[in-house]
Amino acid sequence: MFQSTIEWSILNPMPKRESPLHSEMLQGTLDMLVLRTLVLSPAHGHTIAHAIEHGSEEVLQVEHGSLYPALHRLEDRGWIASFWGTSENNRKAKYYRLTSAGRKQLSVQTRRWEQVVRAIGRILEPATE
Repeated sequence: MFQSTIEWSILNPMPKRESPLHSEMLQGTLDMLVLRTLVLSPAHGHTIAHAIEHGSEEVLQVEHGSLYPALHRLEDRGWIASFWGTSENNRKAKYYRLTSAGRKQLSVQTRRWEQVVRAIGRILEPATE
């Protein structure tokens, strides 16, 4: 079965020989998905992972080992903010919300992603003469 690049980046640790460009692209993809998930409302980590998995029809599987470092990175960059709340299970949980800077960044990343998808599409389906 074909395993998407996004799924690979979320499931597997980066090999030592990974190129910086490739790892940056994979990391940016998870960041973009997390930002997109937080557009509608704040959520805690488990809900974010579930939303990405459900939204991708289970093609993408988000591992905690990738998600939580991404959440910390996004918070450090000011693209998300966190606060403590109570989960659906009545447990204390750290929630994340999108900031205005995060909304701007999501727009930038989405445009870039669309450019990449179009470029790959041109290679996979070259125009016939």
